[in-house]
Amino acid sequence: MTKTRLEAFSDGVIAILITIMVLELRIPHGDGFDSISPLWPVFVTYILSFVNLGIYWNNHHHMLQATKSIDGRVMWANLNLLFWLSLFPFVTGWMGENHFAPLPTAVYGVVMVCAAVSYTILQTTIVRHHERENAKLKQAIGRDLKGKVSILLYAAAIGLAFVDRWISFALYATVSAIWFLPDRRIERTVRVLDE
Repeated sequence: MTKTRLEAFSDGVIAILITIMVLELRIPHGDGFDSISPLWPVFVTYILSFVNLGIYWNNHHHMLQATKSIDGRVMWANLNLLFWLSLFPFVTGWMGENHFAPLPTAVYGVVMVCAAVSYTILQTTIVRHHERENAKLKQAIGRDLKGKVSILLYAAAIGLAFVDRWISFALYATVSAIWFLPDRRIERTVRVLDE
């Protein structure tokens, strides 16, 4: 099967999720700084989630560019990822509206872990679909140290949400910083495949 519909569907879902998140931002009632100061947790959480969705979209794009074809297992693995990404607006709003309270901050982390694990499952499923065709992708992914470290940091942040929510938030931001630039390993692989 070709990957065109999978790419288009995934792009559309992620675009809708970003739109839903921005529509959740409430317009302040007033024209002074005192009217916007209560909204800073919501806005900061929105920025973090927007960056995370952007990172997933960017790396998903690069990975699919290095993919020759897909099958039903890849489609289901992709839907699994999209399910966890679809929860971003909910956990973003919950954590922001409650000013990083422990439970919403921990649940945010649970969704982040599940999305990261789902991305890893999708990656593995694509590589296994056609081992020979996707050998370069497999080589580019390697041991996926960034992916494993991200999951560990998210897991630590979940537990720390009940101890110090600011450390937890800092760990979420750290994972975003690690992934902010596209994964160059896959980008180099795509360039080699195009030549």
